[in-house]
Amino acid sequence: MGSVISKQHLYILYDLVRWEEKALYEAAVRRGLNVKMLDSKDILIDLNANNSTFDGSLPLDDSILLQRCVSYFKSLHLTAALEGKGYRVINPFQCSIIAGNKLFAHLALVKHGIKTPKSMLAFTHDTVLKAIDALGYPAVLKPTVGSWGRLIALIRDRDAAEAVVEDREHMFPLYQIYYLQEYVRRPPRDIRAIVAGERVLGAIYRYSGDGQWKTNMALGGRAERCPITKELEDICVRACKAVNGKVVGVDLMEDEARGLLVHEVNPTTEFKNVARVANTSVADEIIDYIINDER
Repeated sequence: MGSVISKQHLYILYDLVRWEEKALYEAAVRRGLNVKMLDSKDILIDLNANNSTFDGSLPLDDSILLQRCVSYFKSLHLTAALEGKGYRVINPFQCSIIAGNKLFAHLALVKHGIKTPKSMLAFTHDTVLKAIDALGYPAVLKPTVGSWGRLIALIRDRDAAEAVVEDREHMFPLYQIYYLQEYVRRPPRDIRAIVAGERVLGAIYRYSGDGQWKTNMALGGRAERCPITKELEDICVRACKAVNGKVVGVDLMEDEARGLLVHEVNPTTEFKNVARVANTSVADEIIDYIINDER
């Protein structure tokens, strides 16, 4: 198998080199892949050329491009252009556009029968307030595109709702699309699971930091290993398929009455803490998945 793998090229696309990109590169080297890090700022694509090369650097062979750009819009447009030129990209364009947008992901999950928190969509001051009244206070306002818990607001009462909406009205139009979600009564934690194809590679509980209601590790949360039950794996794999994903992160909450609810799917997920806390080689398993299932 090594001689076959050595002929295969893997390009890791990035706009920011995080721990994850380094780990993926090192895992690919260990498996004998011809791997190259490719900075998105260096890419120039001729959209009208008949051949499938861009910037003279990539032949159209059995190459696979692993999309790891943090920017949703850069990732989305770069993936679209590369697939248009005939390249295989993980995750594919349909996953990038759906999973990268919380509203689109929510619709896909509901369509595939996956339980999610109750959510509503509004576009004006008055309809936002009606939506929150329908959900009940407190409620959560999320930007449809964003990460690391930024611009997510916990709206505890009518006065807070008025203030937050007034602020949003002066922001970029993207933030005037009001994606509202119920505040799920859960333990002070959520679950982050890493999925590759038909498997959950690892999972952790993410606990809120001091004084925080968000569980994002970037905001001071802590992590513990989460056992991978049959129920958890089934839901996560179904969520991955619902957004046309190959390798994704799935975030879930535990509701006492309804069980596990999926509230987010990430197409360029961070997995450093899953690898560390769950003591599993996530990067190696992602590369193995690419070699065995995507060649």
